[in-house]
Amino acid sequence: MSALGFIVRRIGAAILSLFAMSILVFLIIRLVPGDPVRTMLGFRATDENVARLQHELGLDQPMLSQYMSWIAGLFRGDLGQDIVSHAPLSELLLQRLPVTLELAGLSMTLAVLFGVPLGVLAASGGPWSKRLTEGFVVLGISIPDFWLGIMLVLVFSGILVVLPPTGYVPFAQSPLENLRYMALPVLTLAIGEAAYVLRTTRGAVINVMGRPFVTFLRAKGISPRRILFGHALRNAGPSIVTVVGIQVGVLLGGAIIVETLFALPGVGRLVVTGINQRNYPVVQVGVLAIATIFIVVSLITDLIVGWLDPRVADGMMQ
Repeated sequence: MSALGFIVRRIGAAILSLFAMSILVFLIIRLVPGDPVRTMLGFRATDENVARLQHELGLDQPMLSQYMSWIAGLFRGDLGQDIVSHAPLSELLLQRLPVTLELAGLSMTLAVLFGVPLGVLAASGGPWSKRLTEGFVVLGISIPDFWLGIMLVLVFSGILVVLPPTGYVPFAQSPLENLRYMALPVLTLAIGEAAYVLRTTRGAVINVMGRPFVTFLRAKGISPRRILFGHALRNAGPSIVTVVGIQVGVLLGGAIIVETLFALPGVGRLVVTGINQRNYPVVQVGVLAIATIFIVVSLITDLIVGWLDPRVADGMMQ
């Protein structure tokens, strides 16, 4: 029953977070000083055009009525309309969301595949392996994504000429070309994330290896390799999963920059375009989509950690 209670409690917290985020996103544009409609229209901001656009966007209604109408539309799948192209935002989001999810998924997968083994090596290897992994952590955390992306383009597209610098091909159209176009953006995001995963894995494994039960296993004659991979890494799992879930939020923030840098047609680039056009319905929906992804990933992370370590679920239920 405690496990079921933990799941219900975490789902309830996620729903409350989504509700709070919807209010925050709704108020972002409306709390900005000045008239957002006049800002969007620019030189076309005549009194007639302002009144017309305010009516189309429902901005001439009371704030509560605007929010309730917007929420009702979200539940119906009606996210509004792009004021520039007049395309339904639900269609734009469905076109852009797979690109962002692919970029984030591939980047985090690559980060885990490299970060976890390197973290184990840093915790159990010799002095040289520790120095090399520490150097990678420092560089991976300190180098900005936009600078790293530019350097990768210069090397792999400008000098070696083996990967395309910008553009996108859908996976369904050509899987190989899709991976070629996604290689540099994914590598740009994955290097920094791998550094965080490495650091967390190293610290978690070192912490577990210092516990009394590891000393007991050594006294029983269990091989160091079996202790490391069969016991230490398994007990370090919750810490690793937690940091991976947290870093998804950082990765989604970096995806906005990377999608713009590599001309990927994702949600991040959609938000940047909306900001440049003063197209606030697009910005509103794009930010809400990214925030929703992060909240859902956080929920999944909490459930996985609770499954790996039931003490977490029991502690939250007390």
